[in-house]
Amino acid sequence: MENRIYDENNGLCYAKQGDYYLPELALPPEKEKPIGFWGQRHLQYLKEHKQFIYLNLLTIGRLNEYLASVDEQAEDMFSRLVEEYADRQRVTERLKEENQLLWVKKMNNIRACVREVVEHEIIYL
Repeated sequence: MENRIYDENNGLCYAKQGDYYLPELALPPEKEKPIGFWGQRHLQYLKEHKQFIYLNLLTIGRLNEYLASVDEQAEDMFSRLVEEYADRQRVTERLKEENQLLWVKKMNNIRACVREVVEHEIIYL
C-alpha cells in the first residue's frame, strides 16, 4: 500500500503513520512583521484568556499581521499620551535642566499611568 494518498472529495493528502492515514495539514503562509512589546503582551493575553480568537487568527494566517497592528496602535497611543500628560503637568525640558531628579520622577509616573491606560484600552480588550 502507498505511504501517501490524495482524496479528491475533500482535496486533502494523507500520509501513512503506522496503521493509519492522517491528513497532512499545514498553516497558510503568513508575512512576517516585527512584533514589539505591546504585541507580545497582547499575544500572551490572547493565549491565556481568548484562546478562540488566538486559534482563529493563527489558523487563517493573520496572527502576526494582527499583533503588528495592535503593537503599532498601542505604541502610537503610548507616545501621544505621554506627550499630552507631560504638557498638562508642565514637565518640560526646562524642568529637566533645572531639576533632573524631579523630571525623572514625574516622567516615570506619567509613563506608568499611560501604560495602564494603554493596557486597559488596547491590550486587554
